[in-house]
Amino acid sequence: MPRRKKSNKTKQPVAVTVIAVAIVLLFLIRLYQVFEPLLREQVFVNGINGPLVIGWTPTALGSALASSIGYAILSLLGIIVLIGFLRLRRWAWVTLMAWTGISLVISLVDYLYTAPNYAVMASNVIIAFALNIPDVQKIFGLRQGDDESTR
Repeated sequence: MPRRKKSNKTKQPVAVTVIAVAIVLLFLIRLYQVFEPLLREQVFVNGINGPLVIGWTPTALGSALASSIGYAILSLLGIIVLIGFLRLRRWAWVTLMAWTGISLVISLVDYLYTAPNYAVMASNVIIAFALNIPDVQKIFGLRQGDDESTR
């Protein structure tokens, strides 16, 4: 059996892979959230056959469509961030950290006032902790070397 050539690239820490898997999990959850309201309102069976708003108030169908469009946009943005993250772009780390913080606040509000989504909460916590690992920050150019004086 022929031997594989060893790559000169340095190996990514496990945390980068864990974050990428968590992003994919969040993408799948968001993709489910795109289709769930449409299935509930039977859009795929009946089509869009009613008004989307009455006055200034959205109907159930209008609300379902707006929700689906919002989650579709989040899903597409998640794919863009995932690609940037896997390419080790600094903007992807910053975007993911901001996104995770905002999502954690929304999840906390959902936890207190509505039905919480524990899968999203768990993924966000894992991402937040993994993004703050010094090795991950070094890879993205956010931290310089191993400075003993900061410990």
